[in-house]
Amino acid sequence: MMRVFGAVFCVAAAMPVTPVPSTGSRQGGATHVLIVTGLSAEPRFVKVFGSAAASIYDAARTQWHVADSDLVYLAEDPALDAKRMSGKATRESVGNAFATLARRTHPGDVVLIFLLGHGSGEMAGSSVNLPGPDPTSADYAQWLAPLSRASVIFVNASSASGDFVALLAAPNRVIVTATKTAVERNESIFGGYFATGLTGQAADANKDGRVSVVEAFNYARTEVARAYESSNRMLTEHAVLADTSGMASRIAFGGESASADPRVIALVGERRVLEGQVDSLRRMKATMDSTMYESQLERLLLQIAAKTAAIRGLQPGGKP
Repeated sequence: MMRVFGAVFCVAAAMPVTPVPSTGSRQGGATHVLIVTGLSAEPRFVKVFGSAAASIYDAARTQWHVADSDLVYLAEDPALDAKRMSGKATRESVGNAFATLARRTHPGDVVLIFLLGHGSGEMAGSSVNLPGPDPTSADYAQWLAPLSRASVIFVNASSASGDFVALLAAPNRVIVTATKTAVERNESIFGGYFATGLTGQAADANKDGRVSVVEAFNYARTEVARAYESSNRMLTEHAVLADTSGMASRIAFGGESASADPRVIALVGERRVLEGQVDSLRRMKATMDSTMYESQLERLLLQIAAKTAAIRGLQPGGKP
């Protein structure tokens, strides 16, 4: 059952998971980040888009310890920030980036995709405007399909982005859009606040040193509403979070558990796979014999606890 976060937030109770460094190996637990900024149309948007994208890029490198090979930033004009930007944001380059992700991701990995720009179109034709032909939401659905082994956080922080939700929602995937429909076409400010929330500590509602996807989303929605109210404007963008697997509260960025130890990386990946199995089992509860359900749930929770204990034992100050 898909959870859609709008005016009411229903956070699934689950063990937080912090992305750990990517090694490029065959082990799970790596974090991959793809950032795409579209056509600016006006000079002021060059700064707006660039600032939000750069904050995520820098956090990925310095806070989340994402390997350079797992961090891609495509933009309208890569010459504007050659140190960060990997290339021009065209339909071909974005498709190639997804193809690379499909080859590199494994069970237990986390993939964060962040799109920012001006959106247009409706339903399968919805898009973020890029130089040249625009990839549509149907294209993104096709590109995402091979990433089913990983936990995917897909954020379209563009205007008119709401129709992406229905087309892209799937198990093991969180979809965030800046608007609830394609009709909300005015300039959106959600992306900047979401990036701020995800990369700082202001959104850390439970003060555990990590920012979950749902915490960043809640923070951004609150700040967007506050910004409209302070300028005496009617709210013209209503962000949406769709979560079919209860991951939005589990997947968190930052925190002390990031490790370069390949043993920890492997264990975190294995734990994510088990947590995904718990999510699937809970969705099947109504159709299962209660004794069988409780037995399988207990078995999975014990395995998760064992993985967690092993991870803590390998970290500085941890107990075996």
